[in-house]
Amino acid sequence: MNDIEQSIGFLFAKGYQRAWAIMREEIEPYELTPPQFGLLAFLWQQDGLTQVELSEKAQIDRSTVGGLIDRLERSGLLERRQHPQDRRAYKIHLTEQGKSMEATLSACAERATSRFTAGLTNDERAELRRMLEILRGERRVYEIHPC
Repeated sequence: MNDIEQSIGFLFAKGYQRAWAIMREEIEPYELTPPQFGLLAFLWQQDGLTQVELSEKAQIDRSTVGGLIDRLERSGLLERRQHPQDRRAYKIHLTEQGKSMEATLSACAERATSRFTAGLTNDERAELRRMLEILRGERRVYEIHPC
């Protein structure tokens, strides 16, 4: 019988839960969730992405990204602007408040990563990142299918 506590799937799930909890704890004072932080981080890299582009970059389905954008817009961190070439689409832009939070929230993410990987050497962190990129595989949105 398989030892569930040593299975790769179980260990990934528990590692993910721990990473999520640590990140959530770091950004909780700003009333954000880790996925909301992720969208902000993509927009800090390239402001003015469409919802579809954000969905693809974050590898999250469009409807989930739409809900995240709605909440960030209500918080005053983002705004939707009509796409200049496509009347059916909007570009998502950071507000001044959203831009101003980059340094603070990036520091939170750095602390979360340091806490999560505290038991690893720098070489082990680099190797972990390398392996996770391989395991990540194709960069596409994953739909959940029942077994």
